[in-house]
Amino acid sequence: MDFLYYLVTSIPFFIRAAAVTVELTATALAMGMVIGLVFALMKISGRRFWRCIADTYITVIRGTPLIVQLFAIYFGLATIVDFGSFWSAAIALAVHNGAYIAEIFRGGIQSIDRGQMEAARSLGMSYGLAMRRVILPQAFKRVVPPLGNQFIIGLKDSSLAAFVTMKELFGVSMQLASTHFAELQFYTIAGLYYLVLVVLFTFLVNRLERRLKIES
Repeated sequence: MDFLYYLVTSIPFFIRAAAVTVELTATALAMGMVIGLVFALMKISGRRFWRCIADTYITVIRGTPLIVQLFAIYFGLATIVDFGSFWSAAIALAVHNGAYIAEIFRGGIQSIDRGQMEAARSLGMSYGLAMRRVILPQAFKRVVPPLGNQFIIGLKDSSLAAFVTMKELFGVSMQLASTHFAELQFYTIAGLYYLVLVVLFTFLVNRLERRLKIES
Protein backbone atom coordinates (compact mmCIF):
# COMPACT_ATOMS: atom_id res chain seq x y z
CA MET A 1 0.00 0.00 0.00
CA ASP A 2 2.86 2.38 0.77
CA PHE A 3 4.19 1.89 -2.74
CA LEU A 4 0.88 2.81 -4.38
CA TYR A 5 0.54 5.82 -2.08
CA TYR A 6 4.01 7.10 -2.96
CA LEU A 7 3.45 6.30 -6.64
CA VAL A 8 0.31 8.45 -6.81
CA THR A 9 1.36 11.32 -4.56
CA SER A 10 4.74 11.71 -6.26
CA ILE A 11 3.34 12.00 -9.79
CA PRO A 12 3.73 15.82 -10.05
CA PHE A 13 7.36 15.62 -8.90
CA PHE A 14 8.29 12.80 -11.25
CA ILE A 15 6.47 14.32 -14.23
CA ARG A 16 8.53 17.50 -13.88
CA ALA A 17 11.67 15.42 -13.38
CA ALA A 18 10.87 13.32 -16.47
CA ALA A 19 10.56 16.52 -18.52
CA VAL A 20 14.00 17.62 -17.27
CA THR A 21 15.41 14.18 -18.13
CA VAL A 22 14.03 14.34 -21.67
CA GLU A 23 15.28 17.90 -22.16
CA LEU A 24 18.74 17.00 -20.87
CA THR A 25 18.93 13.86 -22.99
CA ALA A 26 17.70 15.59 -26.17
CA THR A 27 20.15 18.48 -25.72
CA ALA A 28 23.07 16.16 -25.03
CA LEU A 29 22.31 13.82 -27.93
CA ALA A 30 21.83 16.69 -30.38
CA MET A 31 25.27 18.01 -29.47
CA GLY A 32 26.64 14.47 -29.43
CA MET A 33 25.42 13.88 -32.99
CA VAL A 34 27.34 16.93 -34.20
CA ILE A 35 30.45 15.94 -32.25
CA GLY A 36 30.20 12.36 -33.46
CA LEU A 37 29.83 13.33 -37.12
CA VAL A 38 32.78 15.71 -36.96
CA PHE A 39 35.07 13.12 -35.39
CA ALA A 40 33.83 10.39 -37.72
CA LEU A 41 34.84 12.52 -40.70
CA MET A 42 38.18 13.25 -39.03
CA LYS A 43 38.79 9.54 -38.47
CA ILE A 44 38.26 8.66 -42.13
CA SER A 45 40.23 11.68 -43.28
CA GLY A 46 43.19 11.16 -45.55
CA ARG A 47 45.33 13.27 -43.23
CA ARG A 48 47.08 11.48 -40.39
CA PHE A 49 46.92 14.54 -38.12
CA TRP A 50 43.10 14.55 -38.04
CA ARG A 51 42.96 10.76 -37.63
CA CYS A 52 45.29 10.94 -34.62
CA ILE A 53 43.13 13.59 -32.95
CA ALA A 54 39.98 11.54 -33.54
CA ASP A 55 41.61 8.34 -32.31
CA THR A 56 42.86 10.08 -29.17
CA TYR A 57 39.45 11.57 -28.38
CA ILE A 58 37.61 8.30 -28.92
CA THR A 59 40.14 6.26 -26.93
CA VAL A 60 40.20 8.64 -23.97
CA ILE A 61 36.42 9.11 -23.76
CA ARG A 62 35.57 5.45 -24.22
CA GLY A 63 38.30 4.43 -21.80
CA THR A 64 37.20 6.59 -18.87
CA PRO A 65 33.93 6.47 -16.86
CA LEU A 66 31.21 8.97 -17.62
CA ILE A 67 31.00 9.97 -13.96
CA VAL A 68 34.66 11.05 -14.06
CA GLN A 69 34.02 13.13 -17.18
CA LEU A 70 30.94 14.66 -15.59
CA PHE A 71 32.79 15.63 -12.42
CA ALA A 72 35.74 16.95 -14.43
CA ILE A 73 33.46 19.34 -16.31
CA TYR A 74 31.25 20.28 -13.36
CA PHE A 75 34.01 20.78 -10.80
CA GLY A 76 36.93 21.46 -13.15
CA LEU A 77 35.69 23.78 -15.87
CA ALA A 78 33.41 25.51 -13.38
CA THR A 79 36.50 27.23 -12.03
CA ILE A 80 36.86 28.92 -15.41
CA VAL A 81 33.28 29.15 -16.67
CA ASP A 82 30.23 28.40 -14.51
CA PHE A 83 28.06 26.31 -16.82
CA GLY A 84 25.61 25.31 -14.11
CA SER A 85 24.45 21.75 -13.46
CA PHE A 86 22.27 21.43 -16.58
CA TRP A 87 24.88 22.48 -19.13
CA SER A 88 27.69 20.71 -17.30
CA ALA A 89 25.70 17.48 -17.50
CA ALA A 90 24.64 18.12 -21.11
CA ILE A 91 28.21 18.80 -22.23
CA ALA A 92 29.56 15.74 -20.41
CA LEU A 93 26.87 13.51 -21.90
CA ALA A 94 27.42 15.01 -25.36
CA VAL A 95 31.17 14.47 -25.25
CA HIS A 96 30.73 10.94 -23.91
CA ASN A 97 28.07 9.89 -26.41
CA GLY A 98 29.90 11.68 -29.22
CA ALA A 99 32.75 9.17 -29.03
CA TYR A 100 30.39 6.24 -29.54
CA ILE A 101 28.33 8.06 -32.17
CA ALA A 102 31.56 8.84 -34.05
CA GLU A 103 32.28 5.13 -34.40
CA ILE A 104 28.68 4.48 -35.45
CA PHE A 105 28.88 7.15 -38.17
CA ARG A 106 32.32 5.96 -39.26
CA GLY A 107 31.03 2.43 -39.74
CA GLY A 108 28.00 3.69 -41.64
CA ILE A 109 30.03 5.89 -43.95
CA GLN A 110 32.60 3.20 -44.68
CA SER A 111 29.83 0.70 -45.42
CA ILE A 112 28.86 2.71 -48.52
CA ASP A 113 30.55 1.43 -51.66
CA ARG A 114 33.57 3.55 -52.59
CA GLY A 115 32.42 3.58 -56.18
CA GLN A 116 29.63 5.99 -55.25
CA MET A 117 32.10 8.59 -54.06
CA GLU A 118 34.19 8.10 -57.19
CA ALA A 119 31.09 8.43 -59.38
CA ALA A 120 30.05 11.63 -57.61
CA ARG A 121 33.53 13.11 -57.96
CA SER A 122 33.57 12.20 -61.66
CA LEU A 123 30.39 14.28 -62.06
CA GLY A 124 32.26 17.32 -60.81
CA MET A 125 31.18 17.27 -57.17
CA SER A 126 33.66 18.30 -54.51
CA TYR A 127 34.46 15.83 -51.74
CA GLY A 128 32.30 17.76 -49.27
CA LEU A 129 29.35 18.03 -51.65
CA ALA A 130 29.53 14.35 -52.54
CA MET A 131 29.64 13.47 -48.85
CA ARG A 132 26.59 15.63 -48.07
CA ARG A 133 24.42 14.65 -51.03
CA VAL A 134 25.43 11.07 -51.78
CA ILE A 135 27.23 9.32 -48.91
CA LEU A 136 25.77 10.75 -45.69
CA PRO A 137 22.06 10.30 -46.61
CA GLN A 138 22.67 6.60 -47.30
CA ALA A 139 24.89 6.17 -44.26
CA PHE A 140 22.30 7.77 -41.99
CA LYS A 141 19.69 5.19 -42.95
CA ARG A 142 22.09 2.40 -42.07
CA VAL A 143 23.06 3.80 -38.68
CA VAL A 144 19.55 4.45 -37.37
CA PRO A 145 19.34 1.14 -35.40
CA PRO A 146 22.71 1.54 -33.59
CA LEU A 147 22.01 5.24 -33.08
CA GLY A 148 18.68 4.33 -31.49
CA ASN A 149 20.47 2.01 -29.08
CA GLN A 150 22.96 4.75 -28.24
CA PHE A 151 20.12 7.20 -27.61
CA ILE A 152 18.58 4.78 -25.11
CA ILE A 153 21.93 4.36 -23.39
CA GLY A 154 22.27 8.14 -23.29
CA LEU A 155 18.83 8.43 -21.69
CA LYS A 156 19.77 6.01 -18.92
CA ASP A 157 23.21 7.60 -18.49
CA SER A 158 21.50 10.93 -17.81
CA SER A 159 20.70 9.57 -14.34
CA LEU A 160 24.29 10.39 -13.36
CA ALA A 161 23.39 14.08 -13.60
CA ALA A 162 21.80 13.62 -10.17
CA PHE A 163 25.31 13.70 -8.69
CA VAL A 164 25.80 17.28 -9.88
CA THR A 165 22.54 18.43 -8.24
CA MET A 166 20.31 18.01 -11.31
CA LYS A 167 16.65 17.51 -10.43
CA GLU A 168 15.99 14.88 -13.06
CA LEU A 169 14.34 11.52 -12.41
CA PHE A 170 17.05 9.92 -10.32
CA GLY A 171 17.86 13.17 -8.52
CA VAL A 172 14.23 13.62 -7.48
CA SER A 173 13.96 9.97 -6.42
CA MET A 174 17.04 10.41 -4.20
CA GLN A 175 15.54 13.52 -2.64
CA LEU A 176 12.12 11.95 -2.00
CA ALA A 177 13.68 8.71 -0.73
CA SER A 178 15.75 10.55 1.87
CA THR A 179 12.80 12.72 2.89
CA HIS A 180 10.33 9.86 3.38
CA PHE A 181 12.87 7.16 4.35
CA ALA A 182 11.47 4.98 1.57
CA GLU A 183 14.44 4.21 -0.65
CA LEU A 184 13.13 1.04 -2.25
CA GLN A 185 9.75 2.55 -3.12
CA PHE A 186 11.05 5.73 -4.72
CA TYR A 187 13.93 4.09 -6.59
CA THR A 188 11.45 1.56 -7.96
CA ILE A 189 9.15 4.39 -9.04
CA ALA A 190 12.08 6.11 -10.78
CA GLY A 191 12.85 2.85 -12.56
CA LEU A 192 9.27 2.67 -13.84
CA TYR A 193 9.52 6.18 -15.27
CA TYR A 194 12.80 5.34 -16.98
CA LEU A 195 11.20 2.20 -18.40
CA VAL A 196 8.33 4.22 -19.85
CA LEU A 197 10.74 6.68 -21.46
CA VAL A 198 12.88 3.87 -22.90
CA VAL A 199 9.81 2.15 -24.37
CA LEU A 200 8.71 5.47 -25.90
CA PHE A 201 12.18 6.12 -27.36
CA THR A 202 12.30 2.59 -28.75
CA PHE A 203 8.90 3.04 -30.38
CA LEU A 204 9.95 6.32 -32.03
CA VAL A 205 13.22 4.85 -33.30
CA ASN A 206 11.41 1.82 -34.73
CA ARG A 207 8.92 4.11 -36.47
CA LEU A 208 11.77 6.14 -37.97
CA GLU A 209 13.55 2.99 -39.09
CA ARG A 210 10.43 1.64 -40.81
CA ARG A 211 9.76 4.99 -42.47
CA LEU A 212 13.30 5.19 -43.86
CA LYS A 213 12.98 1.65 -45.23
CA ILE A 214 9.69 2.52 -46.93
CA GLU A 215 11.12 5.70 -48.47
CA SER A 216 14.17 3.88 -49.74
